[in-house]
Amino acid sequence: MKRIFLALLAALPIIAIAQNNNAPSSYDPHDIKITGYLQTQFQKAQSSGITSFSGGDFPANSDNRFMIRRGRLKIDRVDKYSSIVFQLDATQDGVQLMDAFIQIKHPDYKAFNLTAGLFNRPFGYSIVYSSGYRDFPERARVFQTLMPRERDLGVMIGYRPQKIAQFLTVEFAVVNGSGKNAKDYDNKKDIIGNVGFKFDKLADEKLHIGFGGSFYKGSVRNNTNTYYTTNNGGYTAHTDDNFVGKNIDRNYYGANLQVQYDTSFGATSFKTEYVAGSQPGVAALGPDKLVGSYSSQSFGTQPLGDLYQRKFNGYYFWLSQQIAKTKLTALLAYDVYDPNRKLSGKTIGMPGNFTNDGDVKFGTLGYGIAYQLSERLKLTIYNEHVRNESTSLKNSSGDIKDDVFTTRLLYRW
Repeated sequence: MKRIFLALLAALPIIAIAQNNNAPSSYDPHDIKITGYLQTQFQKAQSSGITSFSGGDFPANSDNRFMIRRGRLKIDRVDKYSSIVFQLDATQDGVQLMDAFIQIKHPDYKAFNLTAGLFNRPFGYSIVYSSGYRDFPERARVFQTLMPRERDLGVMIGYRPQKIAQFLTVEFAVVNGSGKNAKDYDNKKDIIGNVGFKFDKLADEKLHIGFGGSFYKGSVRNNTNTYYTTNNGGYTAHTDDNFVGKNIDRNYYGANLQVQYDTSFGATSFKTEYVAGSQPGVAALGPDKLVGSYSSQSFGTQPLGDLYQRKFNGYYFWLSQQIAKTKLTALLAYDVYDPNRKLSGKTIGMPGNFTNDGDVKFGTLGYGIAYQLSERLKLTIYNEHVRNESTSLKNSSGDIKDDVFTTRLLYRW
């Protein structure tokens, strides 16, 4: 029994590499199957009321909390020609619909499938990678900003060869662009493309490599007669009555890499992803009443204020090291999100250049340890040290005290 248990532990990282949210629990034909996971945690922040990408903002008068981070219940069914997936997320904040899609696949053309409904955007690696399997507590700030809650409504075509070139995955989707909680608010649709490669049997099956590239091409409707573009010293305002209803480009390009090597000491896993492009946002504390980094976040409804077209980039590095083939795994991560790579430092916040809190760059160093208590139960202890660039703005003239310590218990079934 002990050998079986240890074998399952050793296999977990490989299982995680293949974990994709845009699929049923198994493609073997079955009637109703229920799976899911629960994440319960305690968090301590460096100060009360902080804006946080580690499970959401803290209340104004609190720097610690118990919470249910995710409570997922996934129901799926698979037959010869189709499958259906329905997933809910139940926490102290209520119950939300996370996934609801139908997949169609012909048995004579198994390489192709069509997905329609609410699903994860097929962009990059971490967006479609299940939070129930991810070693690290949260996705990087850049992806939480560009694609909050990961999902969108639309249709997707997938191609995965069954015989030749089994390492290849190609996906193309047309989506509303407004996320999972809203119907579209304009006449435009966004398109997403993804190409991935995965090799699992290199170096006597000890080396596992995956990599790929993605693009997102869309837009955001401007609701006023003014929008802003970046120059070297701030923003330039463009005003004309014809700009009401103008669509401002929302374009992303990304690349990703995953490497895992199994040794006598334990599995070593390294994952990284880079994304850059154009992101329409608004001014912090404007008509949309968004604070700080949220003013550069993607919208689920029509933004009310003037749009600010920002040239951004962001990336993350994740390193996991199983310790001597024990139940312990050491975790180390670093991520950066720069919402406006053309501006930095004290230029941000200078009088008359229209810059605001939505232009501030953040970097996060995370480190911790995970303990696999059983095949289904995992304890994670993790600390995040968040740094922002020093600007001329009142809220970021120095480093914001927004570090977060997390202790999380996960149960998956």
